[in-house]
Amino acid sequence: MVKYLFITGGVVSSIGKGITAASLGLLLKQRGYRVTIQKFDPYINVDPGTMNPFQHGEVYVTEDGAETDLDLGHYERFLGLNMNRANNTTTGQIYYDVITRERQGEYLGATVQVIPHITDEIKRRMSKLGESGEYDIIITEIGGTIGDIESLPFIEAVRQMLHELGKKNAMCIHVTYVPYITSAGEVKTKPTQHSVKALLELGIQPDMLVCRSERNLSMEIRSKIASFCNVEPQAVFSTQDCDTIYEVPLLLHQEKMDLLVLKKMRLPDTKIELSQWKKFVAKVKNPGHSIEIAITGKYIDYRDAYKSIMEAFIHAGAENDVRVKIRWINSEDCESGDITEMYEGVSGILVPGGFGVRGIEGKIKTINFARKNNIPFFGICLGMQLAVIEFARNECHIPKANSSEFKKGAFSVIDLMPGQKGIKNMGGSMRLGSYNCMIKEHSKAAEAYGLTSIWERHRHRYEVNNQFRNALTANGMVISGTSPDGLLVEMVEIKDHPWFVGVQFHPELKSRATKAHPLFREFVKAAKIFSMTK
Repeated sequence: MVKYLFITGGVVSSIGKGITAASLGLLLKQRGYRVTIQKFDPYINVDPGTMNPFQHGEVYVTEDGAETDLDLGHYERFLGLNMNRANNTTTGQIYYDVITRERQGEYLGATVQVIPHITDEIKRRMSKLGESGEYDIIITEIGGTIGDIESLPFIEAVRQMLHELGKKNAMCIHVTYVPYITSAGEVKTKPTQHSVKALLELGIQPDMLVCRSERNLSMEIRSKIASFCNVEPQAVFSTQDCDTIYEVPLLLHQEKMDLLVLKKMRLPDTKIELSQWKKFVAKVKNPGHSIEIAITGKYIDYRDAYKSIMEAFIHAGAENDVRVKIRWINSEDCESGDITEMYEGVSGILVPGGFGVRGIEGKIKTINFARKNNIPFFGICLGMQLAVIEFARNECHIPKANSSEFKKGAFSVIDLMPGQKGIKNMGGSMRLGSYNCMIKEHSKAAEAYGLTSIWERHRHRYEVNNQFRNALTANGMVISGTSPDGLLVEMVEIKDHPWFVGVQFHPELKSRATKAHPLFREFVKAAKIFSMTK
């Protein structure tokens, strides 16, 4: 029988449900259990693909091309497993499917209601992965905060599943916040009590509480919380702020949370293997060197927009024995500011993906600065496209070179892919998911991967215009990666530069905690060498 663990959150948003789910998933996986994690988001958008990065943060693309919540990135990085579109469900998807069925007459004239029709569809999706026969344990994170009106159908569906499956096969873990009041010099448990009370009013008695706090909670405080929330004292766990999120699994294991889950689920206490994870955390916390790398983008005021890139730098730093400090540069500031002063002291520059014309010229100016000064450079998606535009303008003598995304004309060195022309719907219509790329031998990319055939994840509509390929290569740009048919440019490099690589795909999405992505690993390595030779 598949076991189901439901994770809810209370008091405030961004409390750490995703990290809790990923950490618990890792602990159970390292005990030999087959684990996966799914996220249910209460927003009405079908997916986050068209949402503003300032509101949602990063859109995480899976192997099968689903545009999903950034928490799926945590799941993949912690577990080292690939998720797919079945691992993320939104209110929009639920209502879309139910309304479609109603239009097709599948409800036989019934009045379609939230209960049972919406909740039944939620339950069907919650059970789908469990019915595949591939997993022993399904962890389900419910987005939002207890008390939000948007989350109510999901909480009702969880209540029904807990009742139907029984205590041996399903449990609820509630993640909550216990604030530390500096002026009083003590923690306050009342918000947690009220959050659990709200959950009880919805028919769910949590089996375990994970209490996030700035300070470690004493046994006295835990006993108080247990008493008011109807749980055992040993089922109240304290997760204080850590130096790195990758410490959380070790903290929960130290608290014996995974052991209690196994006990409540009537599962064997199998041996756990955490030696590799402990070594990784030690490298992250105690690096031998420190370097600074600039990320030049236009969403830097909401850094969750670059979440996977930030994590990829942590992974690559651990493998290179360095701590990567990020200098955030607003690309709009680069258009009029002193660029030499802005990048003083950095050992590498990364220009990430994005959409729209705002801040583009600042990014192009930045790329020119990195190329001319031999600073290690990494361009991702739009960053690669802008590297091509910069090179075309300044080395190929095409001063009006641009992208048709920003300005249509005869000098569109970046243009819409043929299959994208005529598409009207924005949602889910880009080139999405994993595609094969063939790498040129003896290139920087080939050195990094040690392979000539790779698979990487994409999310774009525009590509290098093949009409300009000869001009680019004749002036020193290396096309080091293409689609198998050779028609799409996937990777570019610059001759006679220490490390200048642009990629059309998103390598950050495949970086893992204990296995850094090859390109990030080599970029950080090049930046480390540059820092020592300045």
